Amino acid sequence: MVRMKFTITSKEEVPGGGYNIKAIPVTSGSKENDEFFRWTPSGELKFGTINKVAADLIHVGKAYYIDISPTEEQAALTGMLE
Repeated sequence: MVRMKFTITSKEEVPGGGYNIKAIPVTSGSKENDEFFRWTPSGELKFGTINKVAADLIHVGKAYYIDISPTEEQAALTGMLE
């Protein structure tokens, strides 16, 4: 698993329902953020959701962990499945 820490920069409601959300990696502000910045790639994360409950949990200006782990299928192919 790879863990990254991103700050939400925008959340926009789109016509017809749903939300577009953008985030950037943390870069400073605490010892933990300094450590994440050493290992987290630069860039921007963009995603959309039609799930209002999920969108309501995401707040502009707040930081969130983003975990990336292989699917069971990919883990089996790469020998990462135990």
